Amino acid sequence: MVFGTELSMIWAILIAVAVFLYVALDGFDLGVGILFPFAKDARERDHMQAAIAPVWDGNETWLVLGGGGLFAAFPKAYAALMPALYAPIILMLLALVFRGVAFEFRHHGRGRGKQWWTIAFAGGSIVATIAQGLVLGGFIQGVTLVDGQFAGGPLDWLTPFSLLVAASLVAGYALLGGCWLVFKTEGELFERARGWVKRLALITALAMFAVSLATLSVDPRVTARWGLTMTSVDWPTFIKLAPLPLIAAAICYMLWRGADQRRHLAPYLFAVGLFLIGYIGLAVSLFPYIVPFAMTPADAAAADNALSLMLWGAVPMLPIILGYTAYVYWVFRAKVDDDAAYH
Repeated sequence: MVFGTELSMIWAILIAVAVFLYVALDGFDLGVGILFPFAKDARERDHMQAAIAPVWDGNETWLVLGGGGLFAAFPKAYAALMPALYAPIILMLLALVFRGVAFEFRHHGRGRGKQWWTIAFAGGSIVATIAQGLVLGGFIQGVTLVDGQFAGGPLDWLTPFSLLVAASLVAGYALLGGCWLVFKTEGELFERARGWVKRLALITALAMFAVSLATLSVDPRVTARWGLTMTSVDWPTFIKLAPLPLIAAAICYMLWRGADQRRHLAPYLFAVGLFLIGYIGLAVSLFPYIVPFAMTPADAAAADNALSLMLWGAVPMLPIILGYTAYVYWVFRAKVDDDAAYH
């Protein structure tokens, strides 16, 4: 039992890491798509597309790993969550497919054709991000289970809270996209991206604050986790966790200053750090549940021998995936010049 519990926690951590890497990496190329409507002209959009062209499809590897890992390692959690979130998940997948087709076809289009694929790429990016926010919001607020099976309605995920999370994720991904453009572009687009980042840093900070407050009201166990009740404050617990929002505020300021001081890579790293702090805060709020607030990893895990067998495959594969991902980013580390275009 102890060994099985340890295996389930290892797999929970692996899946959590895969999901975070997806957010940090695919988040910026979705963010570039979200920023497409704010570009000056078609040439500027060509530069924005070229900035993500070498890496955008590889970033989705981590989404496959996270979803596949959940299905294989935690089948009970998968069976409980999927029926509750079918609609936004299907919407997300359709938007990602639509966006991928638009990305590949856009540079071949002429006139109205190119305009259509531009709209499709931007729309697919925005819809996919909103759908991911709805999934996240629906997940955080929990699902209705009876004997481990989903027993709620098909639109339980559609609440003011999930809509707030979706809007906040759009702002956050746009921030990542703007920071990536600061890192990868130069000239006029670089200057415009700096302006986007400075505004989006403030918007994202406000959005994180709003979502954090709203999350405290989702379930009394979340409030208690942060040392808060309706009538009192558990000061030792609250002080222990207080550095998280303080660090988030400091990162927001450094991100804003990094863009203001014309730094190139630092804003993106700060933006990833901001998402990491938010991710840790979410983990603190929901621990130890993998299905809030019904299943722990041990409750939802597959058999011990299955977890062990899969771990033997995951241990050598993860360094390989990380290695080739790092290599691709290193090879294409240069900035996009004024003559760049996706081919």
